[in-house]
Amino acid sequence: MKLAVPKERRPGEARVAASPDSVKKLSALGFEVTVESGAGAGASIPDQAYQDAGAKIAPDAAAAVAGADVVLKVQRPMTASEGADEIAGMKRGALLIGMLAPYAAKDQLKSYADAGLTAFSLELVPRITRAQSMDVLSSQANLAGYRAVLDGAHEFGRAFPMMMTAAGTVPPARVFVMGVGVAGLQAIATAKRLGAVVSANDVRPATKEQVESLGGTFIAVMDDEFKQAQTAGGYAKEMSAEYKQKQAALVAETIKKQDIVICTALIPGRKAPMLVSEEMVKTMKPGSVIVDLAVEQGGNCPLSELGKVVKKHGVTLVGHANVPSRIAVDASALYARNLVSFLTPLVDKETKQLKIDPDDEIVKGSMLTHDGKIVHPNFAG
Repeated sequence: MKLAVPKERRPGEARVAASPDSVKKLSALGFEVTVESGAGAGASIPDQAYQDAGAKIAPDAAAAVAGADVVLKVQRPMTASEGADEIAGMKRGALLIGMLAPYAAKDQLKSYADAGLTAFSLELVPRITRAQSMDVLSSQANLAGYRAVLDGAHEFGRAFPMMMTAAGTVPPARVFVMGVGVAGLQAIATAKRLGAVVSANDVRPATKEQVESLGGTFIAVMDDEFKQAQTAGGYAKEMSAEYKQKQAALVAETIKKQDIVICTALIPGRKAPMLVSEEMVKTMKPGSVIVDLAVEQGGNCPLSELGKVVKKHGVTLVGHANVPSRIAVDASALYARNLVSFLTPLVDKETKQLKIDPDDEIVKGSMLTHDGKIVHPNFAG
């Protein structure tokens, strides 16, 4: 079986879908791994490191994917209308596995089906116990939460920890984390390590204990609706207008006192909820910073601008796109491990051939296209 790892071509993408360690594991599964030359450059992995791990190096993408049974990607392939048709070189029947952003790029699903690809979108892997090692959303969000604090600290004109000096005391920075998922929890932990006074909020009641276990103060309107505000899958539910109004009032009072606000709230397949209004921004202290990790889905603050760092009402708004790519070495390593975990059950241990069980919960949850059709229930029809 041939497995291909082409170079990522979307602007600003420094990650790669394989590491030297994952190449060894993929080879052990029975794959002949081919990596496009330069694919790992953005993640500081030279071609030689892949060769030493047992991979072949292809001179270009066409040579890498030619005849491949499996193609591993970080982001979805580019189309001809975007300047380069990455799908054209893939053989019919091949598995395409990556973060294919089906909600944001629904139109592209037809191109996978037309090309005869069996496409798996890793963002859709169900959050069940045996799929934890495949959870790309968590592995990448964890690093994004860490990087968000560093980006906020970089823009902030003061120190994070309290400092007792002969010239006087420097007070600690106050950091408010909005949304306590994987990214939010890592942001809390990172800000605490740097010495900040940290508070956080989320509409899911289960997060209160998590925040407090990391040394943060939990901020929320704790009424009956709050106690029911979580889906079976662990995501936040859409709250009522009345609750949003009460929560916004509490948040508005909290934000006035903060130095740095880290926004991480996302709902899969939906526009990011608006958490920090322009009026709230106006109440913040001059020199404060907002880091909006939700900017690619519309932003938790309407003043954030995708791919830019801007200053409005005396507040710096950080809207970097693709934050995991800003820490590409570790993001690639973790993502590569997620891919190995995903592929391992799809390979028969005895025959070393692909063996996909269409009734498997993980396969059903993540398969977008198969046999020329869009098969995922959220996108078919």
